[in-house]
Formats: sequence, structure tokens, C-alpha cells
Amino acid sequence: MAPGGACWRGGVVPRGFKRWLSSSSSSSSYGPAPRVCVVGSGPAGFYTAQHILKHHGGAQVDIYEKLPVPFGLVRFGVAPDHPEVKSYGAEDNRVLGIPGENLSGVYSAREFVGWYNGLPENRDLKPDLSCETALILGHGNVALDIARILLSPLSLLRKTDITDGSLAALACSKVKRVWLVGRRGPLQVAFTIKELREMINLPGARPVLNPADFMGLENAVKDAPRPRKRLTELMIKTALEKPGEKTLAAQAATPREWGLKFQRSPQEVLPTADGRRARGIRMALTRLEGSGDSAKAVATGDVEELECGLVLSSIGYRSLPLDPAVPFDTQRGIIPNSSGRVEGVPGLYCSGWVKRGPTGVIITTMNDSFDTAQSVLEDLQVGALDVSTSREGFGAVESILRSRGVRPISFSDWEKIDAAEVARGKAAGKPREKIVDPQEMLRLIGH
Repeated sequence: MAPGGACWRGGVVPRGFKRWLSSSSSSSSYGPAPRVCVVGSGPAGFYTAQHILKHHGGAQVDIYEKLPVPFGLVRFGVAPDHPEVKSYGAEDNRVLGIPGENLSGVYSAREFVGWYNGLPENRDLKPDLSCETALILGHGNVALDIARILLSPLSLLRKTDITDGSLAALACSKVKRVWLVGRRGPLQVAFTIKELREMINLPGARPVLNPADFMGLENAVKDAPRPRKRLTELMIKTALEKPGEKTLAAQAATPREWGLKFQRSPQEVLPTADGRRARGIRMALTRLEGSGDSAKAVATGDVEELECGLVLSSIGYRSLPLDPAVPFDTQRGIIPNSSGRVEGVPGLYCSGWVKRGPTGVIITTMNDSFDTAQSVLEDLQVGALDVSTSREGFGAVESILRSRGVRPISFSDWEKIDAAEVARGKAAGKPREKIVDPQEMLRLIGH
């Protein structure tokens, strides 16, 4: 790669580019037009490109994507009933590192979310939803997303762009109880109040919170930041407030339930008698050392077993190394960088979760991407990047692809796929019906 600057995002491997999007060519009073290559068409990639184009009239930006469709995990990353949130990235998930993790019935949040959102690589997941109890490891928004999808009335899901195959599987689901389990306590949960409130008010599902977990917490959050205080107060109210007769009657008629379990760390996924499927999980009970967000969970020596036929690990995402030539911090799962500038590789930049780790929501990613783009602009301004000679950009890449017999998909090709998905969705009363098979996408555009 020899563009004037490059932005790398989310662990997308650059070898064998197949898809591209490009800004139009333009001359500029800035002198030679810098060619910028952005690898990855998710939120971080697009926000970085947007900021560069907005503030440098001569820049030309090519965006490359490994899938036949753009927008990355804006399209694939979040529950379909939250189209306004769509904000999760990174190419891999953290492993539990415990016995039984590979049993049938155990899935990572990333692959399960990819399944119901139509990510091609997860379209054949076929999760077994024949058990009554599911357990989600994690207390973040993704964990709540999964719980909500498992327990939502089909009438609500049918109005979203959830895939037809996922909807059919959920229609046959026997899951009626979902536990969300975390190593630490109520004061360390990572989900936000909006998502919790939506879960508490979910039709047909009642919250089950143990009052003992919330005793005395009012004083502990008196001086906490307002978001944490409000979130904790909502949990306390849900756990301790005695429901009226009408509420009790409604809850008695509610077929499904969900709950939060605290200070439990997974030790082993327990197998069925034949050793093939998950039947439960053994957890170490923990105590907290320290307070607030920095509190650490320490095993007490006691254990607890909980029956469940479905285990979903939502303990975080992580990026993958790009290439031996690009430095990578395996401990933190990021590319070492300074304001997006990759350490030791002039002209190479990173943005998104591969830059800072898997934290934050869409506004965080936007500001972070603008920060990286600003670094590119500053380096262009002071002459740190060589743009004195003409760079071919996609012209050079296209020649390489042609020599390998690879035909890239253009943005106009994507627009055909988009129109077909919207039309199929309209026929089914949904915003869109995602095409999950890449070969079908290629046939649709005549490849």
C-alpha cells in the first residue's frame, strides 16, 4: 500500500481486497490530491473518511470492505429492534478459557448476534433453543440485547429487519427464562439505563431481582455520577418495590422471566450424560475487593451450579492482528498508536476498537474517528506525509485484482442488493429482508 495516508479499522485483514467504495476525483488548491485508503466500512471507517473529506477539499478516499455489502457492524452488530444504536465492532470475541466451552449449546455473543442480524459467516449457526433456561455471561448492553431478543414477543420482532431464518427459530424457541450473570456486583454493571428500562418493560417477561443484592446500595451511590446513580436506583426500585395486586396478577400470567445474578465467575460448562451438550454451568462465588469501577472479583472458594441448556458468552469483543508488518498489542487487543498514528509505521493510522479497545457506543466511535482523521490532516499540513508524487489508489489495486481474477463490487452494485432487500422486506412487512448468502448477492448483481 502506498497511499498518502491510511486508516485501518477493527481488525479487517488487508490482503486480497475485494470490495471498494470511492469518493470522486477532484482537483484542489491544496496541491497534489492525497489518496487515503480506509480499510473497513463500519462506523469508524466512514466517520474517519467523512472528517477527512469535509476538512480537506482535495483528498480522495477509497474505502475497502471484505464483504459484498458496506457498513460493517452498523448492519450486523446490534439487535434488529435497536436500529438507532448499531454500534459494535471488532473481528473476534474473548474466550472464556474454561472446560466445556466448546460443548454444543455454548455460543459467543458475537456469533449469536451475527446469526440474528444476518452476518454471512454466522448464517448456518442453527442454535438449539429447545431448553427452558438460557444463561448469558456478561452485564453489558449486548447481553441485554440477546436476552431481549430471546424473550421478545414475535409480534415485535416481525416488525424489524431480523432475518427470516432467525425469526423462524425463535418462533419454535422453548426458552422462557434468561439469567444474566456477572463476576462483580450491581454497582459495576456495564449496561445503560435505557436498555435496562426497556428490558424491565418488555411485554410478556417479568424481571426477577434478588432484594438481598440491593440492600444498602442507596447510600453507596449517593455521590456516584448521575448515570450510575440513576441506573442503580432503577435496579433497587425494581428489586425492592412491592408490586400492587394488578401487577402481581399480570406477573403470575407472564410466561417468561429474566434476572440478574451477581458475583459469580464461570468455572466450567457442565456436559450432558453423553458428553456432547451443555446442561448447566458451575460458577465460583466471588467477593469484591475495592469499590466502584475498579473493584475486583476474588473467588471465595464456594461454588454454585445452575441448570441451563444454552450458554451465551458476552464478556467482550477483541480485534485481531492485521499483518506482521503492523504492530499489535495482544494483551490489550489494539494497535499501539498515538491519536491514531500507528507506532513505528509512518503514514499508517487506526480508528475504532482496534485503536482504543472494545468500549463505548456510536458517539464514542464518531469522536474517536474524528480524532484519527485530525491526525491525518495535521500530518498532511506539516508535510509529514509524502504526497508529492501521484498515487494511483484504487487504479493500482484494481490491476492487482484483475490479475488475480477478482472482480470487485462497487457501490452501485451494493445499491442493487439494497433495493432487493428492501423490496423483499416490504413484501413481508419489514424494513428489509437481509440476504445472508454472499453467493446469492453476487448472482443478484450478475457476478
